[in-house]
Amino acid sequence: MKTQVLVTGGTGYIGSHTAVELIEEGFDVVIIDNLSNSQESVLDGIEKITGVRPAFEKFDLCEREKVKAFFQRYPRIEAIIHFAALKAVGESVKKPLEYYRNNLVSLINLLECMKGNVLKNFIFSSSCTVYGQPDVLPVTEKAPVKKALSPYGNTKQIAEEIIQDYLASCADDLRCISLRYFNPIGAHPSALIGELPTGVPQNLVPFVTQTAIGIHPELKVFGNDYNTPDGTCIRDYIYVMDLAKAHVAALKRLLENKHKSPFEVFNLGTGKGLSVLEIITTFEKVTGVKLNYRFAPRREGDIEKIWADPSLANRELGWKAETSLEDTLLSAWKWEKYIRGKNN
Repeated sequence: MKTQVLVTGGTGYIGSHTAVELIEEGFDVVIIDNLSNSQESVLDGIEKITGVRPAFEKFDLCEREKVKAFFQRYPRIEAIIHFAALKAVGESVKKPLEYYRNNLVSLINLLECMKGNVLKNFIFSSSCTVYGQPDVLPVTEKAPVKKALSPYGNTKQIAEEIIQDYLASCADDLRCISLRYFNPIGAHPSALIGELPTGVPQNLVPFVTQTAIGIHPELKVFGNDYNTPDGTCIRDYIYVMDLAKAHVAALKRLLENKHKSPFEVFNLGTGKGLSVLEIITTFEKVTGVKLNYRFAPRREGDIEKIWADPSLANRELGWKAETSLEDTLLSAWKWEKYIRGKNN
């Protein structure tokens, strides 16, 4: 019988790509999503890619009784990969209470039900935002967790603390791997699933592709006066399918009892920092589309520059980000054209 895995937020961007990878690796996937920032039609894409339609439950993880009832219906679940969270830095500055309520209450409800159902394996979708603006680059897992620059970043810090405190209180053999992502971009090579933000995109690449296809008249580049070579922010951009593969590697590490402590942390990135302007120029080069962009004031909560040292994940998980930036940006463009019905 296949190992059954719960993927919360599984119709979202990273969750859906990870669900595909899990199914293709032979896992039985169950998805919970409240569809606040995704669409149920994503399940169609997952099914077209894999030939399997994962079980799907629509409800809010902040509703404790519904979470409890879910686990009673699915007693075979052996692991949870927890993606479900609000995740926009800028929005979190404007709506902090909404972010704290959603991101932390949902986590607490899951952890409580884990203990009640003798569920041992938990993978947490964390973020490089826990490091704030690092003193040393690239960032290793030993870098200090600094005061968050946004409520979103703070929810990830607090969530990791909650998990660690909970693990320390449990006599059971609970274990967690926290995966600190850098900047996921791109889409599945089939163009059947990809990043589909609601409203104006909060992330760079969907804003780039939507501008390129004509949805927005111009692309705003937030800040050109940072202490970087071209004045724009620097990030570590990782292909979403490479990121999905890392979740499978982490899951197998837990299921095979290869973890070295109850709580492990891994940075997931390419190890290379790229500026906003480098993303724009590379996109223009590989697609042949000229972008209309202008500089705008800095966005509150944004970090100046950060990129990963992924060597621990490379070594311990046997995983590495391997897809080129050019191929990654082409996948995002292929997806944008697909969802707009412009495949020529």
